[in-house]
Amino acid sequence: MSDVVIVLSTVPDDASAEKIARTLVEERLVACVNLMAPMTSIYRWKGALERDTERQLLMKTTRARVPALEKRLKELHSYDVPEFIVIIADSGSADYIGWLTAEVHE
Repeated sequence: MSDVVIVLSTVPDDASAEKIARTLVEERLVACVNLMAPMTSIYRWKGALERDTERQLLMKTTRARVPALEKRLKELHSYDVPEFIVIIADSGSADYIGWLTAEVHE
């Protein structure tokens, strides 16, 4: 079992996706962020059905960095309640996990 996790979040536009991704990598909270293609999100917010275009952020980090990542993402994010979903990576290549772990080491 690896110590790697994948964290999902969404943002409203390209500019915020790029800014958040760069900041999180620069601050070594994540090793990598994939900015997924624009997508349509349909959800209920404060009792109303909403439809928005968003970008999915796919962030790779370690379990140890999750609390600091969540705190920083909330500071950078424009949403009142940003998506923050942590998926545990069961395994991965030793080379990639070694690189990822070194990149987010405090």
